[in-house]
Amino acid sequence: MTTHTDTASRMRAITQHAFGGPDALHLTWMPRPAPLPTEVLVRVHGAGVNPVDWKTRAGHGMAGVLGAPPFVLGWDVAGIVEEVGFGVTTLAVGDEVYGMPWFPRSAGAYAEYVTAPARQFARTPQGLTLEQAAAVPLAGLTAWQALVDTAHLRAGQRVLVHAGAGGVGHLAVQFAKHLGADVVTTASARNHEWLKSIGADHVVDYASRPFEDTIADIDVVVDLIGDAHDTSRRSLTVLKPGGLLIAVPGGVSPDLAAAAARRGVRVSPFLVEPDGASLATIAGVINDGGVSIEVQRVYPLAEAAAAHRAGETGHTRGKLVLDTLT
Repeated sequence: MTTHTDTASRMRAITQHAFGGPDALHLTWMPRPAPLPTEVLVRVHGAGVNPVDWKTRAGHGMAGVLGAPPFVLGWDVAGIVEEVGFGVTTLAVGDEVYGMPWFPRSAGAYAEYVTAPARQFARTPQGLTLEQAAAVPLAGLTAWQALVDTAHLRAGQRVLVHAGAGGVGHLAVQFAKHLGADVVTTASARNHEWLKSIGADHVVDYASRPFEDTIADIDVVVDLIGDAHDTSRRSLTVLKPGGLLIAVPGGVSPDLAAAAARRGVRVSPFLVEPDGASLATIAGVINDGGVSIEVQRVYPLAEAAAAHRAGETGHTRGKLVLDTLT
């Protein structure tokens, strides 16, 4: 039996003690963290669920960084600052914040409390619930850093976003449109009208015919699929001379780099980084009404395994989120 004294110093969290399937995830009690100087303690209200989570759970993804279990998964955090460490001047107790702290090191977001450097958080966008805000950090920073910091996307350029209906994809489509690009995306037919409603100029049904047969003259490709369907290599054929392919999940193999060089196009690997300043910018874009956040379902913390099973189907529209209050 857990007493009131226990809960003052402990918290619920989802842990795993071995790599494996969703059933490796278990709800447990563990010590509540305390912030160090320059850190904040955040009472987590929502934790986003991302592909890197279930890949890491199975022994891939960031497993090489985290090492062998036990560990607590998750990097997407939205909640309320409960305590600030010495030296913190950017946030105060009571602030609603969101962030992707520590990535790729462990953040432990599948838990009731998280500690991290204050500058890896930003105040949440206005008008979003904390569960909606939890869907943004990793996906939003991936899309923003790929388009803005890596591609240096300019108005009038033509962008292809693969898997536009996914967590990163639906934000990349909207950010690219916000930046003035002509936006092309691939998606199943059931998501075409929705993607057009959030800013896609052209949507291609990848199931009906190869995308490279209908798309051309692209300045930037953001590949969110990777090796499973040879998407990066096939995407080289749709790029303009000098165009850029950003290979998000699969990286750039020597063979892909050589193929790009032969075609006169560029390729870049990519890994998202914690970035409180960009999250503040993203919040401003959302506040201006230029971006909507799609959350397909919110699961109680104890149902993290069910959220992983849903995510691994590959048919999620937008994001899945854990409600750490239930």
